Amino acid sequence: MQHPSKTTRRTFLRHLGVAGAGALAAPCVLSGRAWGADAPSKKLNIAMLATGDRSRQILPSFVHENIVAVCDVNAKQVEMTLKMATEKLGEAGAAMAKAKVYDDYRKLLDAEKSVEAVVIAAGQRWHAYLSMAALKAGKHVFCEKPLAHSVLQAREIRDLARGSKLMTQIGTQGGASETFRRSMEVMQAGVLGPITEVHCWINRTFPPSAAIDTNADPIPEGLNWDFWCGPRAVLPFKNHYLGGCLAWGRWLEFGDGHLADMGAHGLNLPWRALKLGAAQKVSVEINEPLKDSYPSATKFRWDFPARGDMAACTLYWHDGPKAGPPEELAKELLPTYKKVPGDGCLFAGEKGMLLSGAWGENGVVKLKGEEKFRGVNDHEACKPVERTLPRTHGHMQEWIEACKGGAPTFQGFGTAGDVAELAMVGMVSLRLGKPIEWESESLKAKGLPEADPLIRREPRKKWL
Repeated sequence: MQHPSKTTRRTFLRHLGVAGAGALAAPCVLSGRAWGADAPSKKLNIAMLATGDRSRQILPSFVHENIVAVCDVNAKQVEMTLKMATEKLGEAGAAMAKAKVYDDYRKLLDAEKSVEAVVIAAGQRWHAYLSMAALKAGKHVFCEKPLAHSVLQAREIRDLARGSKLMTQIGTQGGASETFRRSMEVMQAGVLGPITEVHCWINRTFPPSAAIDTNADPIPEGLNWDFWCGPRAVLPFKNHYLGGCLAWGRWLEFGDGHLADMGAHGLNLPWRALKLGAAQKVSVEINEPLKDSYPSATKFRWDFPARGDMAACTLYWHDGPKAGPPEELAKELLPTYKKVPGDGCLFAGEKGMLLSGAWGENGVVKLKGEEKFRGVNDHEACKPVERTLPRTHGHMQEWIEACKGGAPTFQGFGTAGDVAELAMVGMVSLRLGKPIEWESESLKAKGLPEADPLIRREPRKKWL
């Protein structure tokens, strides 16, 4: 028997005045008189595709717009998000109670014609598919990382965005920081000289790679588990899959571990600053057999050819409890930091080094012969460098302003797709268990036809 205090999906939707899951209803548009100078016509009509933990974390950055509709396959998440908005986000949050509720994104996109833009935070397995569906429906898109779950997805979403006038933005918030963009300017101005080696790392770790647990837990009421799995295989339900990106993201059917999750941040600054393009060779080292989950520690390597006036470069990604740059570079950090930071991105150039956090922010520089690092805005060698990149009022605000006709976003899918592709090619090498020579134009691992299913990852089409 159901506990009397428990809210079911049916009673929850009835409370909101929705006839049923995915009901077709008119969007919430109030009169200008009700809002004064901030009339909805001056706000962006937004739909949320997924309402879980990450959606609630970023909601304060766009709740001041007009949230027309929300969608999730888990009724409990919708309930929690609207409750949080009502109780903690003031009048704008309270207005979300009028948003229409859906459990199928396809019905939302078909019915809510007033929606101009969508915010997506549904998990890696879904991000590219939801983003492409929204773009094809004529909506601007903000999507949390990781953007793609295969090389082909990364290429498709990049090409679709590049051919569209719609505004896109990936959730790599560090790229909105002043120091991220200043670090790009400093390196591209040649302050460090030719940069031939980059190490990105984070000391997060998972348990050793394991097989999927086939002993299913009871599926919670109000959760459409088949739809949650979506384009991927329907695994036996486990409660821990609902624990956020560090829970489902460990399992290769749903995500690609730390490389996809934090690599979306860590690989962003190297790819942007050094104009890396596609790698020629990719390899990875792990210390345990690969099963159905991401390993406890990895060391990925991408080798890039010379590009214009940029030197050939090797990029590394390290994760696990001992993650960090090699000893000869790590010792350069000790006079400033006493120990190697738990995360970072270290650029080694002919004239010196630049270190940022794993999100690409808080860049510091040390030239040859100097003992300690100094900020990219403070070091005398950086001060003459011209400001060539736009600055922003905030990561989400930049996207909102772009949707309303402002300057294009700095981190749209046209570049984010390439960064995602970099990580996904790394995952092909991991899952094959061997280095690959990458042929970017044809999306092929040279001489390895067994890589093709990993590059393309055929989806289940039931929910697409």
